[in-house]
Amino acid sequence: MQIDRIQYDGFGHGPNVTRGSAPENRPMFTLPPMDTASTGAYDDVRTASRALATEAVHAGRDDLARQGLHAPPIDLSTTYPSYDSRAEAARIDAFAADGADPAGPPVYGRLGNPTVARFETALARLEGTESAVAFASGMAALSAVLLACSAAGLRHVVAVRPLYGCSDHLLTAGLLGTEVTWTDPAGIAGALRPDTGLVMVESPANPTLAELDLRAIAHACGSVPLLADNTFATPVLQRPAEQGARLVLHSATKYLGGHGDVLAGVVACDEEFAGRLRQIRFATGGVLHPLAGYLLLRGLSTLPVRVRAASANAAELARRLAADPRVARVRYPRLGGAMVAFEVHGDPHEVISRVRLVTPAVSLGSVDTLIQHPASISHRIVDAEDRRGAGVSDRLLRLSVGLEDVDDLWADLDRALGAPPVRQLTPLREAVR
Repeated sequence: MQIDRIQYDGFGHGPNVTRGSAPENRPMFTLPPMDTASTGAYDDVRTASRALATEAVHAGRDDLARQGLHAPPIDLSTTYPSYDSRAEAARIDAFAADGADPAGPPVYGRLGNPTVARFETALARLEGTESAVAFASGMAALSAVLLACSAAGLRHVVAVRPLYGCSDHLLTAGLLGTEVTWTDPAGIAGALRPDTGLVMVESPANPTLAELDLRAIAHACGSVPLLADNTFATPVLQRPAEQGARLVLHSATKYLGGHGDVLAGVVACDEEFAGRLRQIRFATGGVLHPLAGYLLLRGLSTLPVRVRAASANAAELARRLAADPRVARVRYPRLGGAMVAFEVHGDPHEVISRVRLVTPAVSLGSVDTLIQHPASISHRIVDAEDRRGAGVSDRLLRLSVGLEDVDDLWADLDRALGAPPVRQLTPLREAVR
């Protein structure tokens, strides 16, 4: 079987692919240690003062005990009373000037919401940024970033494929008036222009799981903001702001929510850029509903535990897939994580049709395991030539591994993969000729 260990070598000259044949029952890639019986592989990751696991539970909730509360309240108000219209006018003027959160009580749901603000505070703490701004979806969050750059006269974007299919389409189609230059990591510095407002990357990438050297890319960006999509890794596995990214994007629908029941996006960044994003959000209305903010804050509290457990399952499934003759290629990040990509020798659509425990569905990051065919769904919107050039082959399947028992998951995948290929034996007369 051919195994590709895809990475960008340092600041890199594009993808460096190591190929080799895999002996039976022997994985061809290095996996991070995942001891689920221990306190966890990532417990030593710390924010400014507290371990990440502690911060995940307490960030955004620090004031609750003083209020006599244990669970965060949900504020569903769309508007708030004010008997001092002069003061209200001054607060609105201040928001218009720099986009800072209005001091004092809330004004209107489109300016901000206390429940959503708790989630934003918590996510910023986990990512190690000054601020975070939440939106109705991940695409709404990316759209706000692009609009903020365009408003400053910076309409050019430099991007590295692969990205999530809809992100790719938004940039390529120029739907928001932007122009994109696609390049590999080594070409970023040369692709920058005076009107470049953003460099966008995704690592590990969707769906190939290619990994980038974010620190080297941030250096190549110079003064141009680097936006790193951290949806697959989450702050449990990496914090791009510590490596020089100014903007960290999440489809919060995925691991941050973690249960497949909330649609959201968020950008973690410095306060200056956050102010611009709040102004865009206010003007365009891409706000996050308070109930979604509540579910996301609740999801963050178990994020480290979920990521550890799902990553352990994913690493084991990657090992088993790598040793299976029905699988042509396995991709699993050196960083770890709960995503596995693999190519089959047979028909990938047949594999999709035969799963029973695993759910054939788009999205990822839930407590249950999902599988999908990127070329048909998540990346269908990307031009076929560009898609294949980014490593998204027609035989590639993307597996978002959940929290089920790993043996049950493997039994389902084993059945779905079907019968092993028939070995072609050399006829005897050919052998003796």
